[in-house]
Amino acid sequence: MTDVVAESGSVTSFRLAGDAPLPAYRPGQFLTVRVPGAGDPVPVRTYSLSGDAEGGGYRISVKREPHGLVSSHLHAHLHRGDRIEVAAPRGDFVLDDGTGPVLLVSGGIGQTPLLAMLHRLSGERSRREVWWVHATHDADSHAFSVEVSDLLGRLPAAQSLVYYTAPAQPLAAGPGVRAGRLTPEVIGGLGLPADATAYVCGPEAFMDDVTAALAGVGVAAARIHTERFGSRPPINPGVVGDAAPPPHQPPGPAGTGPAVTFARTGLATSWSDRYASVLELAEACDVPTRWSCRTGVCHTCATAVLSGQAAYVTPPLEPPGGDELLICSARPTADLVVDL
Repeated sequence: MTDVVAESGSVTSFRLAGDAPLPAYRPGQFLTVRVPGAGDPVPVRTYSLSGDAEGGGYRISVKREPHGLVSSHLHAHLHRGDRIEVAAPRGDFVLDDGTGPVLLVSGGIGQTPLLAMLHRLSGERSRREVWWVHATHDADSHAFSVEVSDLLGRLPAAQSLVYYTAPAQPLAAGPGVRAGRLTPEVIGGLGLPADATAYVCGPEAFMDDVTAALAGVGVAAARIHTERFGSRPPINPGVVGDAAPPPHQPPGPAGTGPAVTFARTGLATSWSDRYASVLELAEACDVPTRWSCRTGVCHTCATAVLSGQAAYVTPPLEPPGGDELLICSARPTADLVVDL
């Protein structure tokens, strides 16, 4: 840990460097962080890289949530000089290399991956039309305002609009700051370019509303990209879609095998040989899963491996990518973190 910087009353940035050069990353990708001391089993979380991808180090920016076990631990206990365990950057929510307009639309801490994209555009002195549209609670929660203003100032065709949803009265803010919510009606009246590529990050409901609003002003669905860190919708053919409880530890005695962590749900548990596969363990924990077979024939269940090792009970007919696992026919051989 090379530095710890308070960005607002609830957001702190942590700058990281390694003993050797760190793997490069693309703006918009994230780190998977393992946090010993924050719980048992050791919790794993994912945080977007928020800094300049060309800067030679990593920066993650974490919002302290009122009931957030890991975020509270990081804010209270992580200091300059401390060491932290991270996996290599990954993720496909990344800035394209095009020349058309770019919409960077965020809510709250969702601005962090978009901030990395803005760093890239600014560093290249991009001539693309760039819109920075951000919603936050008020001036006190408005992290990175000076940094964003500086980056946008280096771009010849940039616009910034920030919405305070609960500002102090009267509104005391700089140019481009407005009171109100970023509703579909507001988005529809901004005059956004319909040929833009949009990147949207924030709470789930916010992203759903913004995505629909952007489609309503003519932005093609294929050019609207969202970053969702929560569980993805399940794909379970033939299974009745009853409401499932939140993910939990599996029933019965605790396992004694390697730790298996489902990163999107924040659940970690010990492997037990009473399960035939990682998929069965996930289902026992009510972790949302995606599959359409159980024998390694199709690839619906292909899941990114964030760290760790596993072996196949039934070798797949066609192996997945090098950093993926077919969870329907795999079992952990060491501590394993998967993107579920």
